[in-house]
Amino acid sequence: MCGIVAMLSSDAISPDALARATRALRHRGPDGEGIWVAPSRRVGLGHARLSIIDLATGGQPIADEENLAHVVVNGEFYDYERLQRELERSGHRLRTRSDSEVVLHLYEDMGTRCLEHLRGEFAFVLWDDRNQTLLAARDRFGIKPLYYASHRGTLYLASEIKALLAMGVPAVWDRESLHQYAFVSIDDDRTVFQGIYQIPPGHCLLATVTGHRLVRYWDFDYPQEAASPTPEPEHEQGFIEKVRTSLRDAVRVRLRADVPVGVYLSGGVDSSTILGMAAELTSSPLDAFTVSFCGEAFDETSLAMEMADRVNARCHAIRVDDGMLADHFSDAVWHFETPVLNLNGIAKYLLSDLVRANGYKVILTGEGADEIFAGYSHLVRDVALTRPGTGGTDGAGGISAEVNEAMGGLYMPIGDSLPTDSLRRTLGHVPSWLEARSGAGVRLRSLFAEGFRSEFANRDPFRVFLNRLDVHGQLAGRDPLHQAMYLWSKAHFHGTILSVCGDRSEMAHSVEGRHPFLDHPLVELAREVPATMKVRGTVGKHILREVARPYITDTIYRRPKQPFTAPPLLGGQASRLREMTQDVLRGPALGDVPFFDRKGVLALLDSLLDDRPGTNVGPLWGAPLVTILSTCVIQDRFRPSAE
Repeated sequence: MCGIVAMLSSDAISPDALARATRALRHRGPDGEGIWVAPSRRVGLGHARLSIIDLATGGQPIADEENLAHVVVNGEFYDYERLQRELERSGHRLRTRSDSEVVLHLYEDMGTRCLEHLRGEFAFVLWDDRNQTLLAARDRFGIKPLYYASHRGTLYLASEIKALLAMGVPAVWDRESLHQYAFVSIDDDRTVFQGIYQIPPGHCLLATVTGHRLVRYWDFDYPQEAASPTPEPEHEQGFIEKVRTSLRDAVRVRLRADVPVGVYLSGGVDSSTILGMAAELTSSPLDAFTVSFCGEAFDETSLAMEMADRVNARCHAIRVDDGMLADHFSDAVWHFETPVLNLNGIAKYLLSDLVRANGYKVILTGEGADEIFAGYSHLVRDVALTRPGTGGTDGAGGISAEVNEAMGGLYMPIGDSLPTDSLRRTLGHVPSWLEARSGAGVRLRSLFAEGFRSEFANRDPFRVFLNRLDVHGQLAGRDPLHQAMYLWSKAHFHGTILSVCGDRSEMAHSVEGRHPFLDHPLVELAREVPATMKVRGTVGKHILREVARPYITDTIYRRPKQPFTAPPLLGGQASRLREMTQDVLRGPALGDVPFFDRKGVLALLDSLLDDRPGTNVGPLWGAPLVTILSTCVIQDRFRPSAE
């Protein structure tokens, strides 16, 4: 994992700007820095290196045999040694033993079709001098970030927004993105900064000095509902065995590194399965890392320790209290570059610091299992509402009312929400997570500044969201569960779980996260698994539980899903979190943010902090307040203008 930057212009680029941008990503790659500028000075590439594969000769940018193509890569390509052998047999001369170099030669042979042969978590920028074309691409799920902006005739690309700003791209608030975020999510090709975009997951960008365009090369492609019948028992066992084999192979290839590999561990099925399989595939005891929260409803330490003991792993826990969350909130949000809804990203930021402090650069993680096997409680609820004869649900899909309330309606609907007619007309139902996000948005909207509220008074954020998707090709005719899973993958999964709680928390401390559940051969197998094997009754991830059973404890096998969320922002009596909230919201940044009514926010804050019986508004305001807090930090640290 590294940081990459690029510039393409019809005029001469600035090598100094390229160097500034590369240095701005030093936290992503502290082990080396490389810059290449074309003789024409119209294109340049920069690379901040985190050394994991080919420690001796793997520096970047990398050139082909004739110095007519150059590439910078962030991430990992798995099964690369097989590709190296095939490339050498076909006549290519490799300059390094790095996995990154394979994309350069695959592109020479196949053009953009090389993307079909890449397996892993990656983003890269490649300059093809023969054809005067720049190719920038991102992995199928958006695990690795890649941003771009066109400003004053120059195309800029970088792993993080702060590097674009270092090259001279201006920071300006994107009002539409902020409004969309309040109710659904930021679109997967946009950011909160006007004119700064993301290459969406599963897409590449092709550019010349005259312009650029996006091309999709992968999507989930769930089968039509009629093509996914309930399988017979013997066929179910076949699916279980295929998934187990595929997942085990995904873990195996991600253990390949020239540095030690650790494992993130919670008390859930996902990370426990990864640890169990990894332990079986290695000869030495593994190190596992877990978060310990204050509050019984949020703490999974004992379960993680039990799992670690089962496979003789060393379990390292970090106890995250309110003081730590408060002290690191601003720095974490600076790395996230986006508003957040919950403090779980700050906890993951602290956990990644523990990983690096123990000498690890590479960590296996369980993210993605809930997305491909339907593990979330909101998906269980969707099945209960759309699939007759499932046995019903308790209204919370197996999650306790106390924990759901503490999450502030982040995942399950609580309280009022916007009208959802556009969703129901398009899908025939309303996914629970969208209803829940809308509810949080309605609460946040009550704190909008009058001008911002009136500007978007007639906006339907659900229609805006759906308009950006391939509704006919990816949603029509699919099982309602697969529809909800697809929509989640295009929003919260990509924008928060893989970003805030993934790459950005990890790479802030130069830690590479590897995702076995997002190995694309496994995902393509999982999409064919019938919906009835994903959610059975009130149990999510049914098939994964059966796949995992030989590798995990019986306690974890039988345990309901526990979302990774931090305790409420203003829970308990006086605390550092309360002090931080007071300091930020009563400080100058809130007045500079053009979206919120300062008077209304402070009135709410006074009510929330009033400990007299009957006066506290309650935890439902957690997500809106964290959103406002993080927006204030972005205002303070990045200084975006209003327009």
